[in-house]
Amino acid sequence: MGLYSFFIYKIFIVLEVLTISNKELQINEEIRDKELRVIGNDGEQLGILSAAEALNIAFEKNLDLVKIAPQATPPVCKIMDYGKYCFEQAKREKEARKNQKVVEVKEIRMFSNIDTNDFNTKVNQACKFLKSGDKVKASVRFRKRAIAHPELGGELLDRFKEACLEVGVVEKPAKMEGRSLVMFISPKATK
Repeated sequence: MGLYSFFIYKIFIVLEVLTISNKELQINEEIRDKELRVIGNDGEQLGILSAAEALNIAFEKNLDLVKIAPQATPPVCKIMDYGKYCFEQAKREKEARKNQKVVEVKEIRMFSNIDTNDFNTKVNQACKFLKSGDKVKASVRFRKRAIAHPELGGELLDRFKEACLEVGVVEKPAKMEGRSLVMFISPKATK
């Protein structure tokens, strides 16, 4: 790593730390209020103190003074290890992201003159998507002069809806979008 890139890296780290502290909570010298309700590290009430007194108590314990409720009167501050707090917060957010399921929209494309076995294959694929928790966008594309008969596409989507009825529910009914007839099916809620 060259000297220039090392300095750029250090500046990036400093800017990132500054934006984190300003974006979330006010800490230590950033707190400008005259009176603060102070809570100790172990949760006990220390009472209403001036900002300087609270800061001195925090520095004696080698901890930070963090404003946790700025809207209260007087504002509530807690004495804590801010670095440890940020680490635990990031860990909780990462765990929450890991546990959440992102619903994807899978598209099943058909043409208005689809054959029976092809249709059954598309239905099986859609049922598989719905069972895994994804939404399905079923679209019937009209080629050339087939656009003159959109009722054929509507009948095809009705058959498709009936075939997927046990695993899915129609979220948006069939609607023309350009040369395609589109319908959205979402998975049934699991109990």
